[in-house]
Amino acid sequence: MAINRKKYQNAILYLCQNLKGEVRGKKKLAKLLYFADFDFYEKTQKSITGDTYKALPMGPFPASLPDVTTDMTSKKMLSIEPTDEWNGFNPTEIYKCLVDPNVNIFSKDEIEILDRVIVKYGHLTGKQLEDLSHAEAPYIGTQPSKTIPYELALYRGTDFATV
Repeated sequence: MAINRKKYQNAILYLCQNLKGEVRGKKKLAKLLYFADFDFYEKTQKSITGDTYKALPMGPFPASLPDVTTDMTSKKMLSIEPTDEWNGFNPTEIYKCLVDPNVNIFSKDEIEILDRVIVKYGHLTGKQLEDLSHAEAPYIGTQPSKTIPYELALYRGTDFATV
């Protein structure tokens, strides 16, 4: 599966824009992308971003996320601002969209899944999303630090009729 950089960038912008202009935390952004890609794969056997996900200790992590977000900041599409939210913890990275997403790049089904992820998971913290992802077949069925096969999404049993 090859990365679709334009969809990847616009998915990040779309998530940020629809979550009051920002996503608080790299973990949260990573999990929202995971749920978008794996929900979409479960429904259509395709990924939105085309990225691969690793089964890391804090849950699924998109391999190309650091490269894509760095590229977006250099192009003034996204800002990443560290903030000390919790004493004794690493700073939280706040992702803010600086441009509007190009929604025309997405199919109707892709927008539906992105909207579903925003409604279902957007209000949760990175830790809550980590816990949810740890309970899913794709993460459970993958050795630590290995690539999570998209096919494991088919064992999730998501009810797409509900949000």
